[in-house]
Amino acid sequence: MALQLDAHPPATPAPRKTRPPRSGRLSRIDAKYSPYLYIAPFFVIFAIFGAWPLAYTFWVSLHDWDLLGTDPTFIGADNYTQLLVDSDFWHSVVNTLGIFVISTVPQLLLALWLANLLNRHLRFRTGWRMAVLVPNVTSTAAVAIVFGVLFGREFGMVNWMLDLVGLDPIGWKSDRFASWVAISAMVDWRWTGYNALIFLAAMQAIPRDLYEAAAIDGANRARQFWAVTVPLLKPTIIFCVIISTIGGLQLFTEPRLFHSGTNAIRGGPMRESQTLTMYMFENAFAPYYNFGYGSAVAWLLFALIAIVAAINVLIIRRLGAGARPKIGGRKGGPQ
Repeated sequence: MALQLDAHPPATPAPRKTRPPRSGRLSRIDAKYSPYLYIAPFFVIFAIFGAWPLAYTFWVSLHDWDLLGTDPTFIGADNYTQLLVDSDFWHSVVNTLGIFVISTVPQLLLALWLANLLNRHLRFRTGWRMAVLVPNVTSTAAVAIVFGVLFGREFGMVNWMLDLVGLDPIGWKSDRFASWVAISAMVDWRWTGYNALIFLAAMQAIPRDLYEAAAIDGANRARQFWAVTVPLLKPTIIFCVIISTIGGLQLFTEPRLFHSGTNAIRGGPMRESQTLTMYMFENAFAPYYNFGYGSAVAWLLFALIAIVAAINVLIIRRLGAGARPKIGGRKGGPQ
């Protein structure tokens, strides 16, 4: 009789769950959360110097707040309703928009043309590019003093040149539209070179192959500029329009220093060139010290800047919709 034993292999133990190494976990955590840590300083700084002052200004605008008087009193939207029927407020709005249009439109067009010139092969290109930025780094006070003398009624150089051609002198500081033109000339002199360098940096990023192809197709320099350069500069143009809108609607130093004397903050005896920022300063600080009313002006200025900037961007996008570098006058071949 034979004894048969069935031998079974020993059961294998279940595999243990191995924990990932500590360095691997730290790497995944670093990859997931470190980007937020890197951008956190921006949001912290923006919250302290941007969002908080904006919210605090809105809170102040809801109060009757005399800086030299009693404690502030909550009055709701009374400051805003009073502003909407304030003729001086609307006068400053018209001044702000007028100076903005007269200064910004020629400024950006001239900057685009100047950048196109600087993008060519010129002698002493570095010197020319540095020279266009000199007005921007010049003291605003010095610029305002010089332009105030140039546009003087009795002894100004501009009126002297008008007299040479038989034209009557213009009261650049007493006439409303004339003061807009004088202040706009000052603004354009300071900021055209700055925008030109921004356009120039964008132009240098355009591939040269496009210009070579355009030249082969028979396009001259003007055709290359409008068919190749301008469409590819659309993002940069939008950027310059936005920053020029923000700066143009917040003009303070130039019109403030252009008018000297007791009516400087009023932009002249009849508020010929008083901007919204000057009107805000006049109400919030000297001579009225109405902090709540001035804060309401600041908030309406913020809304005006946002609206005008949005309109400008929409117009530029509409004008440049579907714009692509196009060479030649007919489809299917060069002209």
